[in-house]
Amino acid sequence: MSGHDTFQSPFSTRYASREMQRIFSEQHKFSTWRKLWIALAEAEQSLGLGITDAQLEEMRAHVEDINFEVAEAREKVVRHDVMSHVYAYGQQCPLAKGIIHLGATSCYVGDNTDLILLREGLTLLRGKLVTVVGNLAEFARSYGDLPTLAFTHFQPAQPTTVGKRATLWIQDLLSDVEDLDYVVQGLRLLGSKGTTGTQASFLELFGGDHEKCRRLDAAIAEKMGFSGCYSVSGQTYSRKVDARVLNVLSGIAQSATKFSNDIRLLQHLKEVEEPFEKSQIGSSAMAYKRNPMRSERMASIARFVICNSLNPAMTAATQWFERTLDDSANKRIAVAESFLAVDGILDLFANVSRGLVVYPKVIARRLASELPFMASENIMMDGVKAGGDRQELHEAIRENAQAAAAHVKLEGGENDLLERLAKDPHFAGMKLDLGETLRPEKYVGRAPEQVREYLAEVVEPFLQANAARAVAGNAVQL
Repeated sequence: MSGHDTFQSPFSTRYASREMQRIFSEQHKFSTWRKLWIALAEAEQSLGLGITDAQLEEMRAHVEDINFEVAEAREKVVRHDVMSHVYAYGQQCPLAKGIIHLGATSCYVGDNTDLILLREGLTLLRGKLVTVVGNLAEFARSYGDLPTLAFTHFQPAQPTTVGKRATLWIQDLLSDVEDLDYVVQGLRLLGSKGTTGTQASFLELFGGDHEKCRRLDAAIAEKMGFSGCYSVSGQTYSRKVDARVLNVLSGIAQSATKFSNDIRLLQHLKEVEEPFEKSQIGSSAMAYKRNPMRSERMASIARFVICNSLNPAMTAATQWFERTLDDSANKRIAVAESFLAVDGILDLFANVSRGLVVYPKVIARRLASELPFMASENIMMDGVKAGGDRQELHEAIRENAQAAAAHVKLEGGENDLLERLAKDPHFAGMKLDLGETLRPEKYVGRAPEQVREYLAEVVEPFLQANAARAVAGNAVQL
């Protein structure tokens, strides 16, 4: 059977990086199980149980060479994945066979591994967020002074600058980094809590010594690189952990969608475009088209992530007492695929943000077509200073603005508001300097200064502190 006649996940073939696929691979999962079994045995030995150095050495020798075929065959018989891998590991470690998984329940390897993978996945995504922030910071710096028409309700509003708009994208991403860091800092291992979270089996192993049970958890956490274990649990760690993590991923997807939608609208306006390769085809029918396909893909995958964040929320809400198994199949899919999806989104985000193409003349032309309307408030203030009546001047501007708008919309003409005002008797003595009045820099407020201040005070310190953590990944197909 070839790979073309069975389903293949697009996360494996098109979207997610090899690094993220490795984190959620079977090889990494089951080798982590084995590392956890070793950590458990080492800790139990240090606390006085009869586990020999020879048994530990044998276990350490077979961390990566997993005999999958043995485990798969055994699972068909016993219908239990953890016990199948205990059996397979024991086949390779005959000396240690009797002490593998000693005192533990399935969630010892399953849940602890999941928590380890959550942290590894978030760490990889954080590096990619740093990369995107760096790209957008460079873009904001380059275009911090370039005036552009800003929109509210996608209707022309006061001007801003191209760089100022980019700072809004950056701010969303830095918010995502804050959320991610907060969740990662709170992650703990489940530890060795037993069937219902009471550590009863370990209390029995240690002859009723409660302190050794506490030290067992601490030793395992230290060996696996965690600051500690959750103080209490049922058989599993609280499924709210998964919900919190996928909320972070949903937040990243929201930020990516906002950016991608803005780029799609700007590309329609022909002001800013995503990268377009020399031989890229925009449409099978319309050869002239340059579709924003990467931004569209970002939005499309992000929609999946945002919707998928409901899965762990519903799972957390419907767990029964100390555990129920209706979480298992759902979380195998929902958690891994959200990570793979956000990984692909951030690779696209990095690619697009690194190669944005700006068309200043188009930007200037659109701004010039709307600027007379925006200049009218300044003209009215000048008229008041010259002794005019504010209400009369306002009415004169309103009438002339309506006429200019009709000239544009109904006749296809240019915006001639300022010419009309120059002829209006209310403004006759003002000697309007149209060149000075229509200078775009007069209407962007503090946007250029805000860009420089935000980059200097917030973004640059962040990038400098995280320079070593940036990750430049590439999706399978951009």
